[in-house]
Amino acid sequence: MLAVKKIPKVVTSDIEAGIKANIAKKVEEGGGYFNMSTEDRDLRLKLVRVHTEYLSNLGPQRHFACVDLADISGDVYDVDFFLEGDPGSMTVTETTLHKLNGKPYYTWKQRKDKSWYRMPIENASTDLLGIKEGEDRFEFHYEVSLPEMQETAKIWIPVPQSDRFQSVKLLEIEAPTAHQLLREKYYGNTILYMELSPVHSGKKLKLVYDVLRQEKKPYSEEASPTIYLKPNLLMPVGDRFQILADSIIGNKGGGGTIMRARALYDYVIDNMRYIKAGKYGTGDAVYACDALSGNCTEFHALFISLARSAGIPARFAVGAAIPSDRDDGGIDGYHCWAEFYAEEKWWPVDISEANKYSALATYYFGRHPANRIEFSKGRDLQIEPGPKSGPINFLAYPVMEIGQTPAYPKTFFSFLREN
Repeated sequence: MLAVKKIPKVVTSDIEAGIKANIAKKVEEGGGYFNMSTEDRDLRLKLVRVHTEYLSNLGPQRHFACVDLADISGDVYDVDFFLEGDPGSMTVTETTLHKLNGKPYYTWKQRKDKSWYRMPIENASTDLLGIKEGEDRFEFHYEVSLPEMQETAKIWIPVPQSDRFQSVKLLEIEAPTAHQLLREKYYGNTILYMELSPVHSGKKLKLVYDVLRQEKKPYSEEASPTIYLKPNLLMPVGDRFQILADSIIGNKGGGGTIMRARALYDYVIDNMRYIKAGKYGTGDAVYACDALSGNCTEFHALFISLARSAGIPARFAVGAAIPSDRDDGGIDGYHCWAEFYAEEKWWPVDISEANKYSALATYYFGRHPANRIEFSKGRDLQIEPGPKSGPINFLAYPVMEIGQTPAYPKTFFSFLREN
């Protein structure tokens, strides 16, 4: 009687270990990179994460794994692997590039016999749930209606600046009185400052800009990133954030800096809820950690505190997202985002948008779309003359004081796209 070979049982953790071992071997052989080639370029990749939700046992000694790998250019590839073998001894039999920055080259379809095949996607759409790739050009309007004032007042308003990703030209300024531009030195922000009196009650302030914005990808910068390891008033570093960051990274098996940052990014996406309730909108990382809810400021404050506590420089910026599905009209308030430093580049992330649209989680890890404008960078902004209340938490809407009392003037954003 012939003996029947017993096939070892395979669980998803075995497949995860198998694909990680194969990638680690290729990285060692490739001088620190997982090397692949496309028709037009050679890729030098590093592991970002294994999609544990897609690990599959396809049959006796046949397995499937899907992995995110980041190229030195900053592009993130979703790569599909087929493996053969038993736990502890698996080899890769097929490797294909599935997605580039969240956009698929092909999709999977199932036959009637339950087997799967690849269906190419020709000319994948660039309009991914509100994203404009490449560049966008628009006129941006920032309007402020001044409140009733019984005494003298002061107001501070962000003035967007040109940089390598946005060209900003001030077309028009309509102000009820003389103004001056202040330079905030730590982050390089420009701030419009005015001293007001009761006669200016109910007046309007209007700023109109012509903006040419480029899609933002990972980029190099000469300045040292180490200042972005320090805490801010509402973004502490260490203590509970250190413990939590270590736990998150440890559970995900984080290796390189990009992989560790992705583990923190995924944690915030998976655990935070986008809810405009409670003490939201201040960018308080402690509140975010406790409530696990808030708007974009809480999402990115929590990520920055966790990243800095894990030794990963991270920084904050705020502006407005420009709708992609129409060419003019109002904008629903400000929007903020973050960047982290890894592999000698700054990597843009937008975690609250990735939380809203899970299909874009890969895109927003290393990308900001072209349809947005940045007002200011950083937290705890100090300027002279400055508010009596102390450093400005962050600057999107105007900061205003009537006498020594904070005031909140009505602010409205709108745009006109230039086709």
